[in-house]
Amino acid sequence: MSSIDSTAGQSLSLAQASKVAEGHRRDALPRLKRLWAYYRNPMAPGGPGRAYRLAQEAGLPARFAADGLLRDDRARGARELVIENDIGWRVHSMVDFLLGKPVRVLSTAADATLRERIGAFLDAVWEKSGGIGLLQDVALLGHVYGYVDLIVRVDAGALAAAARAGGLASAAAAVRVEVVEPSRGAPVPSPRDFRDLEGYVLWRDEQPPAAPARAGLSMLIPAWGGLGARGRTLELLTRDAWEVYERGELVARRPSIAGELPVVHIQNIAQPFRYEGLSEVEPLIPLQDELNTRLSDRAARVTMQSFRMYLARGIDGFEKGPVGPGVVWSSDNPHASIEAIGGDAASPSEESHIREIRDAMDKASAVPPLASGVVQAKIGSLSSANALRVTLMGVLAKTARKRVTYGAGIARASWLALAAAHEAGVLDVPELQRGLRVHWPDPLPTDETEQVRAAKLKVELGVPSERVLAELGYAAEDEGITG
Repeated sequence: MSSIDSTAGQSLSLAQASKVAEGHRRDALPRLKRLWAYYRNPMAPGGPGRAYRLAQEAGLPARFAADGLLRDDRARGARELVIENDIGWRVHSMVDFLLGKPVRVLSTAADATLRERIGAFLDAVWEKSGGIGLLQDVALLGHVYGYVDLIVRVDAGALAAAARAGGLASAAAAVRVEVVEPSRGAPVPSPRDFRDLEGYVLWRDEQPPAAPARAGLSMLIPAWGGLGARGRTLELLTRDAWEVYERGELVARRPSIAGELPVVHIQNIAQPFRYEGLSEVEPLIPLQDELNTRLSDRAARVTMQSFRMYLARGIDGFEKGPVGPGVVWSSDNPHASIEAIGGDAASPSEESHIREIRDAMDKASAVPPLASGVVQAKIGSLSSANALRVTLMGVLAKTARKRVTYGAGIARASWLALAAAHEAGVLDVPELQRGLRVHWPDPLPTDETEQVRAAKLKVELGVPSERVLAELGYAAEDEGITG
């Protein structure tokens, strides 16, 4: 049977996939673009008088625009703008707490030798897929969009060759975990259960420049440069097969991994009865707009009040001469006068309002400035690690909550990789032996002496030494480490 001409068992048609893609682009893409724009706040070329514009300027009132309806007609241009991206650093801090350090996927198989082989295989798969950098990309996209999807790509030919050669390293190179940005992938949910997917659709509208394909992958997914002229490319993923369409024509088809949909869905924070999770950016957008508005208002006030203006009466030519130290003005007019206008003045209500907006953003995100290393006097004396944990209780609790969803996604992608290896005969791992758990390091700085002391106590209590070493961040195969 040809790998292309057969459509037997196809559960998702091209027409259905195209409809899903168009609906996603029409309904979801504008919201996704807005979330990314507020996180990234990219810079674009500006108009006259200003070399650039920032994405968050779109949330400012009309009076700040050069053509705003509320602009003073006597003004020469737009008002001064101050854009402070409080969303970006908060998202980065949350990603650092969640995946600032490498995580480890550990096998729970009963046989120690099998555990070591599974661990070595999964470590190689994740490392060749991008390692901690890939996981940080996953976390970043999940925090911004509220969810992120992973796809486990398998090169069946290379995996079969690795099975014949008996090499785990070459087998791991044939399995790749790929992150999918929500703006170019859409799920096909089951009408019976919102948690279940009937398929997944990926698309690419323009063909990138031709590039050499990875060895063997061209048999599964043809190189993008070899698919012909520019046009839409659709990938349809179901439990039955993985199909690639170029301009409506089927160009590749391969069976899925062990009859499983090779898609892993990760919600940033679980949201009941919805495919999408909770975004960290969305609740901060109104507060960010208000903060930028008030900062821009303050800039206008400071500009007006920091530079003194003068009202001269009865002095001819005052407007033509300089105003500065040592300048003497004289007049024969007994009613002549010079009055100074302006000068900086305190505005307690304005400062209080800006401070309260920042406090509201701290509460909404659970990320105080201390999380990014900004130490303020109001935090008091942090004399111990416990005091630091109490101060950062909000972000630590949210991080622990996210570990559930991200950890389940990492474990599921690893399970699919093991299923592919078992199906190809590379690694004999029965389904009952594919149990996995994710070890997360402490996000806060730790005292190594205390860690070693706690590890010794665990060994004395009977905890396996390899598990204790894994918790300390050491692999059993590291030099000088013995089981």
